[in-house]
Amino acid sequence: MSVASTKAFYAQVAAGALYACAIAEAAGVGDVSGRSALLSSLRAMPDAMRAALELRPTIAAAAQRVAPSKRYWAVVGNGPNKVAAEEVRIKLSELCYKSMACDSTEDKKHIDLSSEPLILVCAAGLEGSIADDVAKEVAIFKAHKATPIVFASAGETRFQAEAVIEVPRVHPTLGFVLSAMVGHLFGYEAALAIDALANPLRKTRELIDELASGKAVDLELLNRLKSEVRPVIGSFHDGLRAGRYDGHLEASTAVRAISLLGSLASDRPVESYQFATGKVATPASLIDDLVGALSRAIDELTRPVDTIKHQAKTVTVGISRSDEGIINRPLVQAALNAGAGRDVLSYRVLKVLADLDPAVAEVRGFTRYEIEGQQIAIIDRGGISRNLTSRVDGIAELRGTKHRVVAEREVLVARGRSDGRTVILTPEVKSGEVTGITLLHVAFHEYCEPSVLRSVLQGYDRRYDRLVDWVSETEGTFDESVLGTVPVADLLVGPISQTADYWRTNGS
Repeated sequence: MSVASTKAFYAQVAAGALYACAIAEAAGVGDVSGRSALLSSLRAMPDAMRAALELRPTIAAAAQRVAPSKRYWAVVGNGPNKVAAEEVRIKLSELCYKSMACDSTEDKKHIDLSSEPLILVCAAGLEGSIADDVAKEVAIFKAHKATPIVFASAGETRFQAEAVIEVPRVHPTLGFVLSAMVGHLFGYEAALAIDALANPLRKTRELIDELASGKAVDLELLNRLKSEVRPVIGSFHDGLRAGRYDGHLEASTAVRAISLLGSLASDRPVESYQFATGKVATPASLIDDLVGALSRAIDELTRPVDTIKHQAKTVTVGISRSDEGIINRPLVQAALNAGAGRDVLSYRVLKVLADLDPAVAEVRGFTRYEIEGQQIAIIDRGGISRNLTSRVDGIAELRGTKHRVVAEREVLVARGRSDGRTVILTPEVKSGEVTGITLLHVAFHEYCEPSVLRSVLQGYDRRYDRLVDWVSETEGTFDESVLGTVPVADLLVGPISQTADYWRTNGS
């Protein structure tokens, strides 16, 4: 199966240039000195690309400044740079989940600019009158209150834009390659900037999970949550006021999250929540709705740049290679053998199970549940599950961790509050709806090598990146070797804030 990739793009550009030069030489046409200059520049391209990579801090600053707040994006180029624009469009769509226009630079002014979009202008390698013309187009974009960011050759001063990213000067014919490369880096940094918007929401949800886990949700707990959540969620309020969430958070989602956070922060949280929603309110229902609102906002902002969520590569790469190191993993096989059909386990779910597999010492049993609306029922059991009592007897209300799995459609590692057993809950999805859950009773290895745990934590719930951020914030650095001293179950189940305490204990 053919899979388009950035590596293939660069390789085909190089091969195409060599082939064209060979044809011209064989036919006795063209300019020998021109071919020599092109081939010399092609030979030097790796150095130019390495220099472009060093621009990452500059690119990141531009992306962080404009990407979060802009809802509408476009990318333009002319001549070979139109090819770069098409390539950048693909990469940004994959990384940032943005549907964006791709036009010739000179045509953009004829298209509606009233949306005041972010416009990436691929212009590396342009010279003379062509560069002058593009500079005029950029001025028109800016006059219409668009936000142009230009990728240009080093030393260019004619572009008046929000930012000008200057790439090394190469042969004009090859400049578009660096436009594409910088555009890809911009997309990566933009995705990170968008994803970072969810951090205060993630921390808030973790605090709620940590404080409310295993406890009765009453007014006393609400008051404690109020004081704990207030300093963490402050940056979310600041970002909303500054417009940083305008580009990627739906208005209804933001309103719901703010309303519920406001109810929690009020003097009479339950009464405030009941007035705002019209529901018969309880402390527990307020927390449930708040966690649901936070989860929805987090999902809208999450950009898993190192994994795959919605893009076409789920099919072109994921399914075509599913037998290579995924389907044959024991944990994946355990889920399938429990009765979960391959048609209801998404590639993302299988990938997470495969990433968790090195941490699992043994699968001891399973329970399969059927989900219908807000109700849950057991349909099959195996192993130790047959001898365990369950809250789900007959048809029961969907709640707790199982409700979370259904709401988020993500694999969840959990520990039983009463018996301390560790389990992995896997959603079964059909036609866009969660129709069941496969719960695997597992025993984790007590400890694992840090390199193994890094891979496991990177694959599950982005816990590695979140742990590094949390530890670095208080300790300054992250000592990966400490991973080997932390019980595996604690790394996977415990709140990140609690797990981070191991780094203080170890004096890292």
